[in-house]
Amino acid sequence: MREAERILKPMLSSSGDASPAPRPSGRAAVLSRPVSWFLLAFGVWSWFIWITFAKNLWKDGSGLAFDDAGDPTAYFWVHLALAVTSFLLGTAVGLIGLRGVRALRRTS
Repeated sequence: MREAERILKPMLSSSGDASPAPRPSGRAAVLSRPVSWFLLAFGVWSWFIWITFAKNLWKDGSGLAFDDAGDPTAYFWVHLALAVTSFLLGTAVGLIGLRGVRALRRTS
């Protein structure tokens, strides 16, 4: 039990609940300007690349994405799942970057 308390103690507030302890400085973490812009650019790139990929996958005429009857194959479903997941993660990263850029503009 002592080991669990040692591990969990930094995660508990003084009242013992699981809410995060305040930062010592009392301020929220701030991303640097280059990191914020990089994350925002990555999000925009993700939108462009993965939407284009999904469109190309849908129009695939090579026989990989659709069988002879026109039904989607396992290749189609796996690559669609990869595209959607990457698109959503890129969107989340881009939103973090956007929030960073906006926060920097408010403080400048």
